[in-house]
Amino acid sequence: MSKSNEHVLLVPGESGWEIWTRQSDAPFSLHSRCGAAQAGEITDIPSGELTMLFAVKSLTAVPMRVTSDDDALFPDLAALHAERLGIRPDPMAGQLSDVFVVAREAENTALLSVFLRSPADGELPPRGPKGFDISARAFPITGEALTIWREFGRWVFAVFHQGNLVYCQATAVDAAQPDAALAREIRLSLMQLAMQGLDFQPTRIIVWSGAETLDTSELRATFTAPVEHSPRPAPVLPEPLSKLLPADVRAARRAARQRRNILAAVVAAVLVYLGVIGWAGYSIWQGTSESRKLIAEAAQVAPEGEAYALHIAKWDELAPAIELASSPVDILHRIATCIPPNSGLRLKTAEITATEVKLTGEAPQFQAVKTFSLNLSKNNELAHFTWETPEPNQSTLGWDFVFSAEIPVADSQP
Repeated sequence: MSKSNEHVLLVPGESGWEIWTRQSDAPFSLHSRCGAAQAGEITDIPSGELTMLFAVKSLTAVPMRVTSDDDALFPDLAALHAERLGIRPDPMAGQLSDVFVVAREAENTALLSVFLRSPADGELPPRGPKGFDISARAFPITGEALTIWREFGRWVFAVFHQGNLVYCQATAVDAAQPDAALAREIRLSLMQLAMQGLDFQPTRIIVWSGAETLDTSELRATFTAPVEHSPRPAPVLPEPLSKLLPADVRAARRAARQRRNILAAVVAAVLVYLGVIGWAGYSIWQGTSESRKLIAEAAQVAPEGEAYALHIAKWDELAPAIELASSPVDILHRIATCIPPNSGLRLKTAEITATEVKLTGEAPQFQAVKTFSLNLSKNNELAHFTWETPEPNQSTLGWDFVFSAEIPVADSQP
């Protein structure tokens, strides 16, 4: 097998990170267990395409029902629902949220939106993963089930409906056996799901543990569904993979592309230099007179080289004015696409340069201004701006607002 067919999976284990590998489309097999609780401390990660599964404790799961079956609306509906709950992912920290379909009915869809906590220093592996997902989606389950297992010394659980993840949660219970506190916490979560219209009752409870014997009496006393005990199965890659992508990983990918471009330019320059040296050496071998002629010709074209270098420098100075991405008209177009349709929101003035934006506008409804603010912060084509969107002021005609943005000095450097 070639290395291009190798796949490496980082999985949260009972006491530390686990490394699983596979060749081509074969099942994953355990490569090694690491005692490190921080992914940044993992050493000797095998070569191959790397995918990382975030632990359940790293995210907040928000199940919900929406009166729509339009997949294109799900991310916005989930974002609005999360904002009402006080969950506001940092738009500058990368893609920290995703939405998964649990069940579809006529004009009614059960969804699970997950919101990832922005990874701190040391929480990502030394080698940037190509993709990310969450551990609760990586173990195949069929039917209506409740799964319970340990991650980094604490019990976590997940609820499934027809094999689709409904909800997952990390508990504060670190006991060696699934005790009454764990059973109570799971039961309360199931009751809360039922109150939200997500009454998915498991027909079986599966406890994954590497221990040969496990006391599940508290679970049997709390729930009517049968309780099973087995080792945790080998993970699989969720299909499709989540859209989660922390910002520093995105920056690392961008830096890697820049390094590749720089390396290619250096290699090309070296090849050109070697070619010139070889050609010059051959010319010297041809005769001294020819060498003098070449030196004279080089002296003649030197001013042209200086003029060309000056031309390039001037061109770089004009880049903010001539590049499409920095054009005020193009930036205004991107801003205009963020205005909620049929909301009545309009811009009275827009002062736009390549590095700064100031918008003054009004809207008849407060929600239109908030949606416009949210769309600005989520727009990937405006992500290089740092937005200031203070609360709007109420006027006789509706709501007035003044938004501003600028490119941080560190981001504006080439």
